[in-house]
Amino acid sequence: MDLPKHSVSVSGIVVDTDDRVLVIRRADNGHWEAPGGVLELDESFEDGVRREVAEETGLDVSVDRLTGVYKNLEGGIVALVFRCTARAGKPHPTAEAVDVQWMSATDVRDAMVPAFAIRVLDALDELGPHVRAHDGVNLK
Repeated sequence: MDLPKHSVSVSGIVVDTDDRVLVIRRADNGHWEAPGGVLELDESFEDGVRREVAEETGLDVSVDRLTGVYKNLEGGIVALVFRCTARAGKPHPTAEAVDVQWMSATDVRDAMVPAFAIRVLDALDELGPHVRAHDGVNLK
């Protein structure tokens, strides 16, 4: 029996003292999203979050808590999303992120597709971790 193939990704929702979140405009598709990407086989979830946030924003972060688990039903991607706090560095564009900005929850709703905005909004509440499914754009 062939088992389904899934990819595991991690994202870091970096929140500042004004409840703004650090988001990136991806170089590959131009979409606004939280920093994140595919988890390497030999790394922990937390190490993957720290690596992805550093690669895409230049920030060193502490990983505070899991805020949600999201499945892209179309792409077979399971994403684990963690709330983070900046420890060191200054956010800046990178090869993977053509722009890096601090956004409010309202800005996030306006800039991101629902499937990615909800990850950020879930990280701002104390109700999680949330478990959600989507098609890459819209929640299911």
